[in-house]
Amino acid sequence: MHTNQKIPEMGDVSDKLAYFQAITGIEDRDLCTEILSAHGWDLEQAISSITSTDNNRPVAASGSRSATANTNQETEDAGLVLAANVSNQPPGVVWKLVTLPFSIISGSLGLISGAVGLGIWAASGVLSYSLSMIGLNNSGRAGTTPLVSVSQSASEAMDFVSSFDRDYGSMRPNFVAEDFMDALQRSRHAYKLLFVYLHSPEHPDTPAFCGRTLCNETLTAFVNENFVAWGGSVKASEGFKMSNSLKASRFPFCAVVMAATNQRIALLQQVEGPKSPEEMLTILQRVLEESAPVLVSSRLEAEERRSNLRLREEQDAAFQAALEADQARERQKKEQEERLEREAAEAEQKRKEEEEARERAAREAAEKEAVIAKMREEKAASLGAEPEKGPDVTQVLVRFPNGERKERRFHSTATIQTLYDYVDSLGCLEVDSYSLASNFPRTVYGPDKLPLSLREAKLHPQASLFVESNS
Repeated sequence: MHTNQKIPEMGDVSDKLAYFQAITGIEDRDLCTEILSAHGWDLEQAISSITSTDNNRPVAASGSRSATANTNQETEDAGLVLAANVSNQPPGVVWKLVTLPFSIISGSLGLISGAVGLGIWAASGVLSYSLSMIGLNNSGRAGTTPLVSVSQSASEAMDFVSSFDRDYGSMRPNFVAEDFMDALQRSRHAYKLLFVYLHSPEHPDTPAFCGRTLCNETLTAFVNENFVAWGGSVKASEGFKMSNSLKASRFPFCAVVMAATNQRIALLQQVEGPKSPEEMLTILQRVLEESAPVLVSSRLEAEERRSNLRLREEQDAAFQAALEADQARERQKKEQEERLEREAAEAEQKRKEEEEARERAAREAAEKEAVIAKMREEKAASLGAEPEKGPDVTQVLVRFPNGERKERRFHSTATIQTLYDYVDSLGCLEVDSYSLASNFPRTVYGPDKLPLSLREAKLHPQASLFVESNS
C-alpha cells in the first residue's frame, strides 16, 4: 500500500471508479474503491492487479478479464516491433498514452460533440508496446513476440461477428468484418454515418441488450438501411482501444461517428447503458435527421466533381474529334484540288453539288431550329404564369450539367410532365434525351412518373432536381 498517496479530487474518483468497473466488471463500488486506493488511485496498476493472475481475482469480478490481453496484436499499425516480456514492472504512462489523443470539438452544425484524432492508432501501438514491456500482455512464449499480420483487426472483427451470430442469431445489424478505419472509410464513401457497438461479453446487461434491442427487427432494419455498422469486443485489441478513445464508462456502449476533416473522427452521439429498441430508434433517428444536411452536401459535392470530370472528358473528346475532322478536311481539300487540275468540268459540277448540299443542310438546320424554338414557345406558354408563394405552391430548383440553376414555383397539382416542359422551354440543354432525378433519396422521374402530380411524387413543398443525360 502507498503510504504517501495523494487522494484524488471527487470528480477523478467518480471517473476512475466508473472506468475501473466497466473494464473489470466488478459491481461492488466499495471493493473497487479499496482496490484503487491500495494502488494509489493508479488505474493501470489497479487493473494489472486484477488481470495479472487468476488466483488473486476478487470473487465479485465476474467480468475482470481485461481486453488488454490482446493489445500487442495491433503494434504493426504504429510500426513498432515488440520486445520479449522480460519484466513485470507495473505500468506507468499507459493511461496517459490512451487518453491524450482524444479531444472534444464543436462543429458549426451544433451536432458534432467529440472527435478522435487518427493519432489514436499510433498511441495504440505505443500502448501495445508498453503493455507488453510491463507484463500485461503475456504471449505464453519466452524470448520472442512475433509481429501481427496486417489483417489482425479484420480477424478480430470476423470473430466478433461470428461470436455474435452464435450467441444471438443472424437478426442483427450488418457489422462489417473489417477494422475500424476501413469501416469508417466505407461509411464515408457510402455517405452514411458509422454505427459503433462496443461489446462487453461479461457485463450483466449485455445479453438482454443484444437479444432484445440490437436484434430487434425494426431497429436492425433501420440501422442496416441508414448506417454502416461496426462492432468490436472490448476483450479484443481494437475494441479495447476504441473503448479508451471513445471514453466508454458504462456498458452496453454504442456510438455514432463520421469522418471529419484533418483526419479526425467526429463523435455525433454516444449511448451508454441498456436501452430499449424504441429509445435507440429515437436517438438514431434524431442523429440521422441532424446530420442529413452534411451527408447530402457531401454527396452533392461528389456528384458535382464527377459531373465536372465527365464534362472535361467530353470536351477533350470533342476537341480530338474536331481536330481529326479538320485534318480529314484538309486531306480532302488537297485531293479535290488535284482532281480539279485534271478534270475541271467534273470538279465544277461537284462544287455545285456540294454548294447545294450545304444550302440544303443550312435550310434544314434553320427549319429544325425554328421548330425547336416554336416548341419552346408553346411549352413556355403552356406553363402559364408563375404562381405566388402559398401552401399549395411547390418551389422547384433544377440544376443543369453545366452548373447552371433555374428555379420556379408550380402548383402542387402540376405533373412531372410540367417540369419536363419547363426544362424544354429554357433551351439550356444540348441533348435530346434526358431525365430529371433527385439525389436524396435518389429517384429518377422517368416516363412512368410523368402523370404524377408534384404532391403525389413527394416533391411538395420544395424539391431540388438535377438533369442527367440518357445518352
